[in-house]
Amino acid sequence: MPYDADKTRAMPPVGPGGTSSEQTTRLTPVQVDASTEAWPSEEPDSNEPTVTAAVPGVGFPAGEAATEYMKPVGPPEPQPLPRPEDSGVHGPVMVEPGADEAQPKNTKKKALIVVAAAIGVLGLLYGLDILVSSGNVPRGVTVAGVDVGGMAHDEAEKKLRDEIGPRLSKPVALKAGDVTAELDPNAAGLELDWNSTIDRAGSQPLSPITRVTSFFTSREVGVATKADDVKVSGALEAMRPKLDHEPVEGTIRFEGATPVAVEPHAGQKLKTEGAVSAVVANWASGDPVDVPMDFTEVKTTKEGVEKALNEIVKTAVSGPVVIKGEGKDATLTPEQIGTTLSFAPGEGGALNVTPNRDKLAEVTTPQLKDTVKEGKDAQIVFEGGRPTVKPSVDGLDLDWDKNLQPYFDTLKKTDGREIKFEYKHTPAKVTTEQANKMGIKEVIGEFQTGGFTPASGVNIRVVAEKVNGAIVKPKETFSLNKYTGPRGTAQGYVESGIIENGIPGQAVGGGISQFATTLYNAYYYAGMKDAGHREHSYWITRYPKGREATVFMDGAGNSVIDIAFTNPDDTGVAIQTIWTPSSIKIVLWGTKNYDVTGSTSGDFAPTQPQEKKVNKAGCTPSNGSPGFSVTDTRTITDRRNGQSRTESRTVKYDPQFKIICEPPPPGS
Repeated sequence: MPYDADKTRAMPPVGPGGTSSEQTTRLTPVQVDASTEAWPSEEPDSNEPTVTAAVPGVGFPAGEAATEYMKPVGPPEPQPLPRPEDSGVHGPVMVEPGADEAQPKNTKKKALIVVAAAIGVLGLLYGLDILVSSGNVPRGVTVAGVDVGGMAHDEAEKKLRDEIGPRLSKPVALKAGDVTAELDPNAAGLELDWNSTIDRAGSQPLSPITRVTSFFTSREVGVATKADDVKVSGALEAMRPKLDHEPVEGTIRFEGATPVAVEPHAGQKLKTEGAVSAVVANWASGDPVDVPMDFTEVKTTKEGVEKALNEIVKTAVSGPVVIKGEGKDATLTPEQIGTTLSFAPGEGGALNVTPNRDKLAEVTTPQLKDTVKEGKDAQIVFEGGRPTVKPSVDGLDLDWDKNLQPYFDTLKKTDGREIKFEYKHTPAKVTTEQANKMGIKEVIGEFQTGGFTPASGVNIRVVAEKVNGAIVKPKETFSLNKYTGPRGTAQGYVESGIIENGIPGQAVGGGISQFATTLYNAYYYAGMKDAGHREHSYWITRYPKGREATVFMDGAGNSVIDIAFTNPDDTGVAIQTIWTPSSIKIVLWGTKNYDVTGSTSGDFAPTQPQEKKVNKAGCTPSNGSPGFSVTDTRTITDRRNGQSRTESRTVKYDPQFKIICEPPPPGS
């Protein structure tokens, strides 16, 4: 075959083959006579390596292994390798084309054609989609849950009016925490803006990706609302009584003798600003609107209440309890026991159960009243016009501090529910001995007033009987309201005249101010220290100017305006009251340590009265009187050291209204 350079291939030369030969050295063991020493006569050179070998049958004693030192065998000398044989092939080699050389394929051009065709088709579809949907609502758009995507604006508005319109006049459901309620959209001024709602859907998107994804996704745009936030806020505020509630701690109530758990509930209050936004945005959705609330957490948990109920309370009211007194017993029924229990939040959500001392006394004392004795303080009685000490009486009462916990422990038992109550002696606050040592022996101050109405006279008599004989110990303060307690019909008081907002009126206990004025002047001249009083708003002619007082207690017996004085001395003071149908006199007894005089300035800074029209029944016309100011000065001289001091007080009286009476309104 002739040489063809195009069909030749250079081949690499063939290398030599074969393996290296191994060289070995045979060592001949040295035989040693048994009598010969086991160790060599010469030590081997320490610089030369040695080889040790055990030789059987050699050494001491005979038969044991011996060691022979020999020179090591060195590595074999390198031998020349044989030259490779000539392969006989030199220069280019001609090779026929075979399967190992692939033929090139022209696919790039075809791929470009396919891609270009696809892009062209997509572009055509994109253009057609833009052309067809131009002016319509974008695909995938929903309004308040209604699908209007791809529709013309007119069609979309009609569909929205058909499907959303009917719900717009219906109440809007609100979900506020744990409360549901309904809001009147008309009252809140809510109105849907149809055109703006369609406009919120936007125009056709130009992004190809957005247009493609719109075939598979939806987009909620919500409604546009015409609303006045102030009006919506007002409508929501009007719903606060329904939506708001205070936190309720878990507790236990009783239905008769049956205990019932009351679950705790967090408090909540409407967040008006956020609620307005939520309502305006979602009122037309047809779903309940969640309005934001501020929550106040509670300390107890449902589990804590259930534990107290099951582990303590049910056992406590499982049967009666017998309380053994001194010579008499009391039996408390399960219903009564329930009233003696108090409940309060504890740690970790627990509900603490404790006995209530006052409630226990309330249900126990009536049954054991014959076993107790009320203590009485020593009193000053006035016989023959002079004070006399009436002896004190020590009391005997149940020792509630000691009895309370044993009672509660008994409630935790299911049997043996009996307990022995302990008693304690209660000495009088003012003993007979103390009263005799108080130095109550002479008049130290007195004053008398009169001119009151019969109804006021009744009230003055009742309060005078209550105060008569009261003792004010050294350095002690006497308060009229505290000493008498409530002054209502139950205590014997009647309705009489008062001054209310500068106008005469009627109230139970009216007229007591005259008693207060008389008391003020009595301790004024006794040299006592004023501990608080208030003058009338305008001057009453039967009282001294600048030296008078008023008092008032509300219907619940709470002190509103009081009068009080402090005994500054080391001796006691006794109060004597002398009442007649036309006058009241108060005398203070003790040890006279002071001489007192009083002086009052002339009127100054006058003010003129104003007219006031009154249309109440029983109105009495009046010409009124001017107001003015006045200064009262008290001079106190101490008999024990002769020193004097003065105290001044300026009082401003309002003018009395000129009262013009008008007919009462019809039906009043």
